[in-house]
Amino acid sequence: MSDHVTISRREFMVRMSLLGSMALAYPSTALAELRQSNADHPLPVWVEEPVWKTIAQVQETLFPAGEDIPGAGDIGAVLYLHKAIENPHADGEDKDYIFRGIGWLDELTQQRYTKNYLQLTAPQKQKIIEETVQTTAGRKWVSLMLTYILEALLAEPVYGGNPDGIGWAWLEHQPGYPTPAADKTWDQLQLRRS
Repeated sequence: MSDHVTISRREFMVRMSLLGSMALAYPSTALAELRQSNADHPLPVWVEEPVWKTIAQVQETLFPAGEDIPGAGDIGAVLYLHKAIENPHADGEDKDYIFRGIGWLDELTQQRYTKNYLQLTAPQKQKIIEETVQTTAGRKWVSLMLTYILEALLAEPVYGGNPDGIGWAWLEHQPGYPTPAADKTWDQLQLRRS
């Protein structure tokens, strides 16, 4: 697993609420338009695989949408994560750990509710995440999931998340220039070196 700082979910939520209070709400009309645009575009086939559906639901639990606040689905968190961990140049440890975590999560939901995570209500999903972070491995897994969500929120859209710069607009962030072209991303440059 790549090196990253582990923070508790509570600490993450406190930090995000402070960040959210500093950022203005994303204009609800612009967010509604983005959501409609996303709904009009078909998602890749792999999104329907149970493991990816579960990952998307976990991301939505960790980074929920509001009426004028973009959530994990709005920022393309699952698309970003897929592109990041399925890349041949990516560290396979993150992928293995994320997938093992989905297995642990479903085992826990089966024990508690005799259902899988996708079948739970929103409060049950929240409760399962809260129980997951009670273990060291669970905390690390949730921390890794949050890391990728934040990357999706803040990354250049060419990497798969932050469509139309929604995360930047929400946080009133001015990205650096020039932004990379699709053929100049880190993974494309790695391919040329090989």
